[in-house]
Amino acid sequence: MRTTRWDGTLTALSSIAHGGETRGTITLLRRELVSTPSGDLVHVPIVSGNTLRGRLRRVGEELLRDAVGYEGLLHPAAAHALRGGGSLAKTGHEPLSGSRLQQLRELVPQIGVFGAAGGGTIINGALDVGKVVPHLSETSHITGVTTTRSAFTGTQLEAYTRQDDADGHDFAGVITPAETGAELIFDETGRPEPVLRGTNQMLFHIETFPAGTVFSTWLRLRRPSPLEMAFFLDVLHTFHADGRLGGRVGIGHGQVRAELTVDSPTAQETLPDWRGVVEQNHDEILTALQGLA
Repeated sequence: MRTTRWDGTLTALSSIAHGGETRGTITLLRRELVSTPSGDLVHVPIVSGNTLRGRLRRVGEELLRDAVGYEGLLHPAAAHALRGGGSLAKTGHEPLSGSRLQQLRELVPQIGVFGAAGGGTIINGALDVGKVVPHLSETSHITGVTTTRSAFTGTQLEAYTRQDDADGHDFAGVITPAETGAELIFDETGRPEPVLRGTNQMLFHIETFPAGTVFSTWLRLRRPSPLEMAFFLDVLHTFHADGRLGGRVGIGHGQVRAELTVDSPTAQETLPDWRGVVEQNHDEILTALQGLA
């Protein structure tokens, strides 16, 4: 199939955290230099394409896991390659290449789309992902959107607390003086009890993009097979239904609404049922994935 491109926006439904530099108890957003139309270089908070790609990869891995049913059946290195991209490490057998590599790409759409590192080989995927650029005055010549919001007014600091409960009356049953470094005193009955010194509540801040911030981005799938295209369309459908971006999603950050438009819609009738295909090739897929270990 020919190369297909999606362009559009992501709108923050909750604040977006994307860790960059940490100064004391403040974690700042990732920034990079942008040249303005006047030629000035300014630091602008921009979400990396790697973050969006990683989120889409995890969506794809969950879809593949449910379809193939490989839960608990994979070598950890293979599981990491599917979900996190893997890592290039020495292998005790011949590096994955030739017909074995080609078979892996043809059988596993997750590998064909996102690529991976495993089996002593870096496997290139078909997907290219653009950076996620916020609509700010400093990026208006890039996004094509005019706004008065600047890199200095378009972010916020959110405060969080981390409570040290070690001095709580209900915490003594799960700690010991040896674990806390506490000194011992004795109560009125002569029983020892720990006294914890210096316990407190810690305040820290995270710089975020506020809810409502709009970002521009793009995706490009380079000459995918029909199986890869069918799989990736399902990944995009899932991401549209429940989009996440950036870090700290477990505490409410990172909800996004995706509005991406394809340059030329693919005829759905030309695409296979990718779930049916991978279910049918279950045993071959498990065998091929062993090559990533």
